[in-house]
This record gives sequence, structure tokens and C-alpha cells, in this order.
Amino acid sequence: MDHSLVGFLLICCVATVFGVFGRRLSQTIVTAPMVFIGLGALLTVSDLIAVETAEALLDPVAETALVVLLFLDASQVNLRALKERHIWPMRMLLIGLPLAIILGTGAGVLFFPDWSIFALILVAAIFSPTDAALGQAVVSNKAVPERVRRSLTVESGLNDGLALPFILLFASLTAGTDAQDVSVWTAFAAKQLILGPAVGVAVGWIGGQLLIIAKNKKWTAEAYEGIGALAMAGAAYLTATMIGGNGFISAFVAGLAFGAVVKDRCKFIFEFGEGEGQLLTWAAFLLLGAALVPDAIQHLSVTTFVFILLSLFVIRPLAIWVSLVGTDADPTTRFFFGWFGPRGLATALFALLIVESISMELGESILHLAINLVWISAVLHGLSAAPAASWYAKYVSNSATTPRPDPTAGSHDNTI
Repeated sequence: MDHSLVGFLLICCVATVFGVFGRRLSQTIVTAPMVFIGLGALLTVSDLIAVETAEALLDPVAETALVVLLFLDASQVNLRALKERHIWPMRMLLIGLPLAIILGTGAGVLFFPDWSIFALILVAAIFSPTDAALGQAVVSNKAVPERVRRSLTVESGLNDGLALPFILLFASLTAGTDAQDVSVWTAFAAKQLILGPAVGVAVGWIGGQLLIIAKNKKWTAEAYEGIGALAMAGAAYLTATMIGGNGFISAFVAGLAFGAVVKDRCKFIFEFGEGEGQLLTWAAFLLLGAALVPDAIQHLSVTTFVFILLSLFVIRPLAIWVSLVGTDADPTTRFFFGWFGPRGLATALFALLIVESISMELGESILHLAINLVWISAVLHGLSAAPAASWYAKYVSNSATTPRPDPTAGSHDNTI
């Protein structure tokens, strides 16, 4: 018997279980990322799937999944409400993200004293992006205030794009290339952060307008709308990448623009996209577990394990806490934001991106560190997402410090 057939049968069986009991499972501590990472690792360890096959598929599947999820999450954001109440995500992005990199670098000096300062900053930057998919029970729980869910979604959508220029810069500095020309890197960062959003706005707005016109003239049907929306996400990513912008930021901004245009007129698109988005996410975590997790676990030492826990339990929570000082976020909300910064596909992709650009030994060490962070985060945030979301929702409903409601949220109560 072909062992690979047994492996694919197991994948189909597990996916079927999640398809049938998905709503019930989403309310428990069992999450899809946890299960599929574990399943992928089990399949390769037991030789039911070849590691080479998983490695070949990982990059394209993970990138596609991240682009689709960024677009779909953004398309459901209440953009009008975000304009009115944007202080939380902006503080977390503009203060919390750099502070997390600084604190992570400081911790790295203690744990990896033999590494260069550039390598330590690189690791801290790779550790900084968050992934809302690993905390889906939080951002999809309507009992959690919309403003909180929207802030987590926006932060997750933009922080990977903001971190990428730092990652590429310090990867080059770590490798000792001539990237120390500050003007070159200033221009690179500017292109990443300006061209990406510009392309995203254009693609999302034009695509949304075309779809509305097509619906009004009955040129399209629900069966095709979802496909068109996913194609827009790909167009935004590829166009931005081709001209030197950041494709991930472009996909997220395209989703914001698209959602602002279509509003509630294309609900089927979001339902269609969420199904395909979930399938891509499951596949990406499965391949991540199959291709990288078993090898990474073999390189997990006490030092790296403690450093990872410090990043999850201290560095990000402290950075987010400080970033929200002076806002109307009460201490419990600040702690909630700080904890729900799970590391996922972006962290894994960025580690893979730089592994070949620096020395092999250091690159492999950084990759193992990042992959161990991802699976540990998947477990810890997966176990805590549903209980913590329920607890926080009860806290908000019973507390005199309930975040003030969005005055603009009335027409989009069901958006994130």
C-alpha cells in the first residue's frame, strides 16, 4: 500500500471533522492551527508524507493563505468606525511594534550573547508580526466588543507589512552586505509602505465599483462573486510586489477599500471567501507542521524555550501595555490586547525568506527559533482563545470600565 495515500486519507478525515463540527469546535480549546500543525508533524514523522513534498508546497500555499486572509479580514472592517476610533490599533502599530522589537533585542542580548546586534534585531522583528487566525475564537466572538475585535484585526493585518522592511534590512546587515547605505534602505522602506497601500486602494476601490455595477446590471451571480473577490486579493498582492511595494499591506488595504465600497451588498463574497480562506489556512499550517516543526523541535533547548515564553508572556504584553498608556483602554483591555498577539504564518514566512540570505548556521538557528515560536504560540493561544474571549466579554458586560461604544457602528454591527 502507498503510505502517502494513508496520509492523505487522514488529512481528509480530519478536515471532514472540522467541516462538520467547526462551529462547535470553535467554541472549545481545540483550534484548527493546533490540530493541523500536529497532524502535519505526525504525518512526516511516521513517513506518511515526504518532507520534500511538504517543503515544496509550503511557501506558495502559506503566502496565498496569508494574502486571502488579510483581504477578507480587512473587507469586514467597519472603515467608517475605524476612522472615528483608530487610536488603539495605531498606538499598537506605531508604538507597540517598535517597542516590542527593542525589548526583544534586549532580551536576545541576554539569551544569545554570541549573536551580532543585527541578528538580534532581526529575530525580534521576525517575532513581532501577529496572526489573527490563531485567535479566531476572539475576533469572531460577537460578545467581545466590536472595537476590540476590529483593533486586533487591523493590527494583525498591518504589522507584518510594517515589520518586513526592518526584517530585510537587518537580514542584509547580518549577512554583511553593502545594505548599510542608509539612503538605499530609506527608499526601499518608503516604496514598501507607500506603493503597497496605494495599489491596495486602487485595486479594492475599482474592483468594488465594478462588482456593484455588475450586480446592478445583473451581469454576475453569487456563484462568481467570491471568485472575483479572491482574484482581487491576488491582483493587489502581485501588482504591489511587481512595482516594489509590500504585497501583504496591499492585500489588506485592498480589502479595506473593497469592503468600504460594497458594504453589506455582497455578503456571499465573504461567506465564500471565509470557506476558501479556512481551507488555505488549514493547508498552510498542515504543511508548516509537516515541513518544519519536527526538525525545529529537535533544536528546542531550554534557552530557546524560555526566550520564546518571554516573548509571548512578557515582551509583547509589556510593549502593548505601554503603547496604550494615555488612551481609554483600561488595564484589563490592555492586557487582553497584549496576550492576543499570536505568531503564525507571517513569522514562519519571514524566517523562511531570510534563511538563505545569511550564514547557513545562523539562518537555520533563526528558522528553528521562529518555527518553535509558531507552534508554541498555536498551542498556548489556541488553548486560551475561547475561554479568554468568554471571560473578557463577561468582564466588559459587568464592568463600569466598559469601552465606550462606537457612535458610527450602528450600520455595521456585524462587522469586525
